[in-house]
Amino acid sequence: MARQAAGFQSTESYIVSPELALAVNAAVTLEKPLLIKGEPGTGKTKLAEELAAALDTDLLRWHIKSTTKAQQGLYEYDAVSRLRDSQLGSERVHDIANYIKPGKLWQAFTADKRPVLLIDEIDKADIEFPNDLLHELDQMEFYVYETGEQIKATHRPIVIITSNNEKELPDAFLRRCFFHYIRFPDAQTLKQIVSVHFPNLQPKLLNAALEVFFDLRDVPHLKKKPSTSELLDWLKLLLVEDIGPEQLQSNQAHGGLMPMFGALLKNEQDVELIEKLAFMSRRQSK
Repeated sequence: MARQAAGFQSTESYIVSPELALAVNAAVTLEKPLLIKGEPGTGKTKLAEELAAALDTDLLRWHIKSTTKAQQGLYEYDAVSRLRDSQLGSERVHDIANYIKPGKLWQAFTADKRPVLLIDEIDKADIEFPNDLLHELDQMEFYVYETGEQIKATHRPIVIITSNNEKELPDAFLRRCFFHYIRFPDAQTLKQIVSVHFPNLQPKLLNAALEVFFDLRDVPHLKKKPSTSELLDWLKLLLVEDIGPEQLQSNQAHGGLMPMFGALLKNEQDVELIEKLAFMSRRQSK
């Protein structure tokens, strides 16, 4: 396993393309946030986990929701608790710092050693969210108005930001990032990924499964293409149910739905589309 960021590469449990490894190393060298885009299930979040493990450092996760505000990444002031303590006559009220809760950026800035900070699914938040973090991510410091403290990064954290492309990010934010789009793996790379999770999988079953999988991804007008993680779930089910390559090939040849299709197809429109195509294929084969 790699131990230096400059040499980050594939590990025993995570396969990265040379382009992705180069992007990670470039972002670390430039001390810029690494903005990772790609289809859901292509390993964007896993990248931060593996990088932290490779560096033997802490991973701080900030999972973004539609209601998340940038301020929460810095700190939150619990005025309600202070008012309650005041009414109860608690001595805590005399020190406002008792009611300041550090956010993920604060934790990253004050970590004992250089951590990896994951800002996951940034495109889930309001459009102003990225702009509200520009100064903090650029200067690596912020001001706490309630206490008069200036929080500055002891060690500049390695920042990984993921996006599923649900909305466009502001240009000013993009300029401050190093960008990489994770392309969907080709068949050879997928075989490497599968071998990490299922080292004893029969080559015949893997080849047959990948043929079905890529044919499914190539279907026009599919609302959600199956991802790498869904392929792994599907393969696990095939093994549990003892479904062999012959059954997969027979289903495909005769226009049938793939076994355990619920692991690959995630909405009713796509199921209906594949069922319709399977029906048409069966009619043509008669």
